[in-house]
Amino acid sequence: MTIDLNSNSDADTRAIGRRLSGLLQAGDVVVLSGSLGAGKTAFVGGVADGLGIDEHVTSPSFVMMRKYVSGFIPLVHVDVYRVGSLGEFDDLDVFEESRDSVLVIEWGDAVAPSLPDDHLRIVIEITGDTDRIMRFGGHGSWAVRPLEEICE
Repeated sequence: MTIDLNSNSDADTRAIGRRLSGLLQAGDVVVLSGSLGAGKTAFVGGVADGLGIDEHVTSPSFVMMRKYVSGFIPLVHVDVYRVGSLGEFDDLDVFEESRDSVLVIEWGDAVAPSLPDDHLRIVIEITGDTDRIMRFGGHGSWAVRPLEEICE
């Protein structure tokens, strides 16, 4: 199942992330892709808000991984933009680090061969100065989860 949602602002993008958080559970993997400035980190901020995380979410571009534990489900936020190889990604051991958490991977297409079968892929496409189309596609068990709930 694929669902497209429109976002007209950073606030919309965060709100969509908050709505998705209601479907998330520990062990889930969400993969984000989109060009620089598309709103990936804003979306993760919305997910964090929805999970009850009170820390400010920032891009982990230079540290590669941040873990937020103040919510009712921890969040592991990974950015693989600067990862040089699949081996380097695998060395981060993000799946072990995040098994009790929701894992969100920015630029996740770069590490597609290492992704688990069960994951939610979200592509954020810039369509205007502040306008975005967010395309949600489920893989594995995500293919049958009720993604339409985020449309409400």
